[in-house]
Amino acid sequence: MTDPDLADRTYIEPLDADTLSQIIARERPDALLPTVGGQTALNLAAELDRLGVLERFGVESIGANVQVIRKAEQRELFKQAMLEIGLDVPESALAGSPEEARRVLERIGLPAIVRPSFTLGGKGAGIARSAEEFQAVVLRGLESSPVGQVLIEQSIDGWKEFEYEVMRDRADNAVIICCIENIDPMGIHTGDSVTVTPAMTLTDRQNQYMRDASIAILRKIGVETGGSNVQFAVHPESGRIVVVECNPRVSRSSALASKATGFPIARIAAKLAVGYTLDELPNDITRQTPACFEPAIDYVAVKLPRFNFDKFRGSPRELSIQMKSVGEVMALGRTFLEACFKGLRSLEHSRPWFQPPEEASTEEILELVSRNSPDRLPYLLEALKRGVPEGERPARSSAWPPSPWRGRACGGPSAWAFPTATWPT
Repeated sequence: MTDPDLADRTYIEPLDADTLSQIIARERPDALLPTVGGQTALNLAAELDRLGVLERFGVESIGANVQVIRKAEQRELFKQAMLEIGLDVPESALAGSPEEARRVLERIGLPAIVRPSFTLGGKGAGIARSAEEFQAVVLRGLESSPVGQVLIEQSIDGWKEFEYEVMRDRADNAVIICCIENIDPMGIHTGDSVTVTPAMTLTDRQNQYMRDASIAILRKIGVETGGSNVQFAVHPESGRIVVVECNPRVSRSSALASKATGFPIARIAAKLAVGYTLDELPNDITRQTPACFEPAIDYVAVKLPRFNFDKFRGSPRELSIQMKSVGEVMALGRTFLEACFKGLRSLEHSRPWFQPPEEASTEEILELVSRNSPDRLPYLLEALKRGVPEGERPARSSAWPPSPWRGRACGGPSAWAFPTATWPT
């Protein structure tokens, strides 16, 4: 390779194991970097390893080896790893058939969340609130999972959701890029949720606990280098913290974190994978600090998803744990509300969407807010404009208002206790 900034060849081919096997046989690469290609790259790396292609041609998986990918993506292995380091997880069990799923449901009960293993964007996942819904979502999940497995877990619908972007190098240096708070509660896919960084409602004790837990998770899973996304759920009243999942790769949230903080996650992750350490790499955006310096921002970044249901006729206009957004915008401001309103303008929706009809009663507004709808934010703002008290809860809503409007950090230090944990050294 004469120029390290340019590829020798670019292939425009289907992303499947057969095509990649032929490319590897022709190019004979020394290494494969699956952690910067999204969920598809992780799935393909695992499939190539299962077929023996990587071993046959002597290709090393860098950043995260195949065993790490399996431990993070196979729900039961991940759950066991979390319990071994003293972290709390929702009660759950794996099922490989509808009969197994029914036995699991007898123990866990409804409502239940069904998540297929090794899928992208929550594909095939769903929340079941009745026996009929449960049967349908299990069948869909088994069909969507490349390994024919679904995780059935206790519903934490309505809990607060937080994500930590973490970087780790081969010398075990680790930095927290940022904490992203999902304004919408658990039960809505992160890609469909309005999110904000820095977090608005965490106590310092909760934040420090999840920071330490994020790094401990990377060590336990075995992510060697690069960026990972770790997700937590926090009960809005008791403050109980549970681990939701760890994505050992650069994700959609990583792109948001890079833009919001000025930390080039994908670029640095690629360099860490080939042997650099965080203290050896300069931050190409700040041009003054090394990559081992954690970003510190004195502004607020808000991400708002963009939906286009007109192009997907027949798709219900309701959000769940399967992603439906087609894009997103990010806005910066001195306060949450400033950034939020900048983002709303950037979505370029029509004026009627942003201004609910004046003839709608307050009860109708609250009913619309209680639905997991992409239109909920304008109706929420209308409810607050009409003077609806912040503590008033719509009948169907599991979390009212969304966390940044609550005006306090829910579940303070006196309301909950840390689980006993021994962090790996």
